[in-house]
Amino acid sequence: MLPYSTTKQDGGTKWQQMCACLLCMAAISSPQYVWTLFTPLLKEEFKVSAAALQVTFSLLIILQTVFSPVQGWIAQHIHPRKLIMVGIVITGLSWVAAAQVTSLPMLYLTYGGLGGVGTGIVYVGVVTLLMQWFPHNRGMAAGAAAAGYGMGAMLTTFPIAQVLAVYGWRPTFSLFGVIMAAVGLLAAAFLRVPNKDSTTPVANGQFGYMTPQVLKTRLFWVMFFMMATMATSGLMVTSQLVQIATDFGVAKLSLFGMAAVPLAMTLDRIANGLTRPLFGWVSDRWGREQTMAFAFSLEAIALVCWLALAHHPVAFVLLSGVVFLGWGEIFSLFPATLTDTFGTKDASRNYGCLYIAQGVGAIVGGPLAAWMHQATGSWYGVFACAIGGDILTAVLAMAVLRPMRQNFLQRAQSV
Repeated sequence: MLPYSTTKQDGGTKWQQMCACLLCMAAISSPQYVWTLFTPLLKEEFKVSAAALQVTFSLLIILQTVFSPVQGWIAQHIHPRKLIMVGIVITGLSWVAAAQVTSLPMLYLTYGGLGGVGTGIVYVGVVTLLMQWFPHNRGMAAGAAAAGYGMGAMLTTFPIAQVLAVYGWRPTFSLFGVIMAAVGLLAAAFLRVPNKDSTTPVANGQFGYMTPQVLKTRLFWVMFFMMATMATSGLMVTSQLVQIATDFGVAKLSLFGMAAVPLAMTLDRIANGLTRPLFGWVSDRWGREQTMAFAFSLEAIALVCWLALAHHPVAFVLLSGVVFLGWGEIFSLFPATLTDTFGTKDASRNYGCLYIAQGVGAIVGGPLAAWMHQATGSWYGVFACAIGGDILTAVLAMAVLRPMRQNFLQRAQSV
């Protein structure tokens, strides 16, 4: 399914598609971004360690990413609306089914397994569709799609926290599982692909490398390593935020009349959403690698400050948002860089393979981070690893990725 540039006739339609896609992404964002609210109750319910419970979250991310190449291939042969609807139903069902579980393995299967497959289908489908509607602004389009996913939970964090406090985790799963499916299906009903009759093919629109060719290049694996490294620090925070807040003594504190942790999570969702289209738009104009180096360095600095000031509730809330501001852009910068480099011919499968890097990051950011904390009794070692990864990736962006991409593109143009 090739990208097409929209004409004036489709100018309004593409923004309508943008809104529908954002609603689809927002509807399925809660399984990843509000998981931390459920962890204390689930840990008590099943009498398990934090590391064992965090396997659920890692399964969610791993399965969301491992099947991405397959989902990318399916997206080329099935109408995006049908594919995305299927993913939304599976995601809602994952929470409804999780409400009935009586053991940790069943939680793995429902919340982690079904949730991972469902959210992955929607994510890949929406990103692929939006990059068809905005072929000349891939960074912005990928960032906007990711923003819907990053900011969606902002609307559900406080309602879920309130229902959870009053009714417990089982009714909360059931209620919000139905809500996310209903909202997502309603939005998906409006999705369509660009009208080929009223569009013209983008220049070089058929240029590109097939996925088997892409996987043989060292350039792809440099991007993969960088994305996995950056995913680690962000997923470590999203999955462990309540535990981090508890250990630093701010979990039960209030700020401006609101509980510190839900407030921090809401601010994180805003920052995590805004950073994706913002840095995507900046990279469309300033350059991919330059934007990466700046954003990754920003997260490293924010993590250092957060660790130093985490005992203060105001600093905890504000700096957690800055951390997300420097992290969430990986979901716009890397897909745009990948498509710029390897073309649009097999873009959905190529991105599906790169997206597996998030799953690798989940293994490090989830259970391994919990294990390191459990073994040392401190978050300092975990934060040190995350900060080191940010600095390493910022250096790689300019010192390795940029010259490699320039050489690759020069060779491709000379063929």
